[in-house]
Amino acid sequence: MSENTNTTAPLFNLTGRVALITGAGQGMGLGAARALCRQGASVVINDYYPERAEGAAAALVAEGFKACAAPGDITLPDVRESIVATACSTFGEIDILVNNAGVPPGMPNSLRTFKDLGDEDFERQLDLNLRAILGLTRLVVDGMCERGFGRIVIITSESWRNGMAMGLSNYAAAKSAALGFMRHLAHEVGRQGVTANALSLGAMNNFGYDDIAKRNTAVGRAGTADDVGAAVTYLVSNEASWMSGQVLPLNGGSCTA
Repeated sequence: MSENTNTTAPLFNLTGRVALITGAGQGMGLGAARALCRQGASVVINDYYPERAEGAAAALVAEGFKACAAPGDITLPDVRESIVATACSTFGEIDILVNNAGVPPGMPNSLRTFKDLGDEDFERQLDLNLRAILGLTRLVVDGMCERGFGRIVIITSESWRNGMAMGLSNYAAAKSAALGFMRHLAHEVGRQGVTANALSLGAMNNFGYDDIAKRNTAVGRAGTADDVGAAVTYLVSNEASWMSGQVLPLNGGSCTA
C-alpha cells in the first residue's frame, strides 16, 4: 500500500507577508500585530508616540517574531512616505495595510456634541480617519496590484452605524467616509488580487466598557485585543480572497441586524 502523502496546509498562513499596522503601539492594534506575527508575517508597528511603537516592536522581537517600529504622525504626507520607506527597506514591499489608528491625541476627553464643535474638530478627524487612510493606500496599492496580492483593512467602530449622544458626530462622519471609500476601492482593485474590508468594533475592554458590554452584548463581555487580532488575521489571509468591500461587525452580538 502506498503511503498517503496528503497533508492539510495550515489555515491563515502569512509566512512571507509584510504588514503595516497604524496605531499599533498598544491595545487593539498591538493585538492585531501579535496575531499576524504568530501566523508568520513580518509586522511594521506605527504609533504616534515613538516610545509606544518602539516598545511594542521590541516586545514582539523578544517573543521571537519579526517586527520593527516606524513611529510618526500619519496625518502628515512626508511622514507617511517615511513609514512606508522604513517598512520596505526593513522587510520588503507591503502586502497588508491595517488602518487601525483612529483616536487623535486628547480624545476621548475632548468629546463634544455637534453644536459645540468647530470646523477644526471635523478636520482633525478627517485628517486621521480619512485622509491618512487615502494617503497610505495610495502609497501601497499599486505594488499590491502588480504583485497580485494585497489586503487593506480599516478598523472602525459601530459608531458609524448607531447614533449616540456621546459627542462622536465628527468621528463617525470621518469613519463613514472611509467606509464609502473602501467599498469603491474594493471594486477597483479586486481583479488584481487586492481586497479591501473594514472591521467594525463594538464595546472594547481598553475603553472601560466592560459593564456596558455585560449588559448589552449577546456574549456578555467586552471585546479584547485577541478578538480583534483573530478577525484581522482572517481578513488579511489567503482564505479571505472572496471577502471584499465588506464591513464585518465584531461587537459581541450587541447589534445583530
